[in-house]
Amino acid sequence: MVIEERNKVIKGPHRLPILLDIFYNKNVTDAPLIIFCHGYKGFKDWGAWNLLSKTFAASGVAVLKFNFSHNGGTVEQPIDFPDLEAFGHNNYTKELEDLNQVLDWVETTYAKNPHIDASNITLVGHSRGGGIVTLKAAEDSRVKNLVSLAGVSDFKSRFPKGADLEAWKSSGVHFVTNGRTKQQMPHYFQFYKNFKANASKLNIQDAAKNLKLPHLIIHGDADTSVDLKEALALHKWHPQSELMVLEGANHVFGSHHPWSFSELPLCLQQIHSKITHFINNLP
Repeated sequence: MVIEERNKVIKGPHRLPILLDIFYNKNVTDAPLIIFCHGYKGFKDWGAWNLLSKTFAASGVAVLKFNFSHNGGTVEQPIDFPDLEAFGHNNYTKELEDLNQVLDWVETTYAKNPHIDASNITLVGHSRGGGIVTLKAAEDSRVKNLVSLAGVSDFKSRFPKGADLEAWKSSGVHFVTNGRTKQQMPHYFQFYKNFKANASKLNIQDAAKNLKLPHLIIHGDADTSVDLKEALALHKWHPQSELMVLEGANHVFGSHHPWSFSELPLCLQQIHSKITHFINNLP
């Protein structure tokens, strides 16, 4: 029996709260726990993430997924981006500190829960979230396994350059159109300044080379948002990792938002099976 604890609010490290969901199986004891981190312009309820979480829980793997505190969602409206001001003030270090806050909360809240093994944590990150979890896994011994889903291998290359960077610096804000909602989403120049001030800490290549834990990299060869070469780079930097390339898979593995079907797309079915075996150390 799958238990869903939805939209729990915990204190965030930077003024705004963190909203999270927990899925676990009441008939399972000491289930390993996935902590899932969404990507850029993402949120915990996007597409098929809820169905994927239920599917994991049904097969004996608990899932915690959350909205980064400055992803643009609110407690009242966690889907989409009603708080664009918060979105504009987001940065990579805030997301790392949000993730640390979630890990701290799990450690204290679920230490004695019979259904969840809070000492057996797998970080799973999609897209930009893949970069965040790689950085965190390299520095935090509480993380036992790492999965990158269409994950990025570099943050620096994603910033504007040359005249575009100077225009951003001059105006203080750079707007990106959300293709689905059509919102003009602000990125204040603090984003770049924060990255420059923390460039060493935010170096995914260095983090990947220093990983000392099981590492699964999953990527589609038809991903037009994050090229397959980024997965190949991660695998090169951490040769002990396992690389799974899904033929024909796009950036979101066949899902879309909203997802109204009762079954996962085929690629996410394959991903569920692979990650479950990976966590349980099965062939």
